Amino acid sequence: MKVPNFEKKVTDKEYDAWLSLKAVIKGFLGNHRAENAKKLVDDMLEAYKKLGCRMSLKIHFLHSHFSFFPSNLDAASDEQGERFHQDVKKLEERFQGRWDTTMLGDYCWRLKREDHSKHKRKS
Repeated sequence: MKVPNFEKKVTDKEYDAWLSLKAVIKGFLGNHRAENAKKLVDDMLEAYKKLGCRMSLKIHFLHSHFSFFPSNLDAASDEQGERFHQDVKKLEERFQGRWDTTMLGDYCWRLKREDHSKHKRKS
């Protein structure tokens, strides 16, 4: 939905944040990752930091574990995305608003332990 004269209704910082978000959506969250996708994410985080926004756990995970994400994020199913959100919700409840490295480490280890591969190495 387009808002007429959108750029005139927001501050320069808000408009920069909007443009950086659109760049991340196009260059990182789509089916093809742009070569400068890491820079796009860094620029977006900087633009939102200038607005005084705090980094959520989901954004921290995106920023800190950028290489973890596949190059074709758009191809991930809704079911996988929903599972991530459910996992983060459980963590938020468990840690009761305390955002720290322990919480993120717990999530990463849980993912590693829950490997449901069909093929296991035989000795």
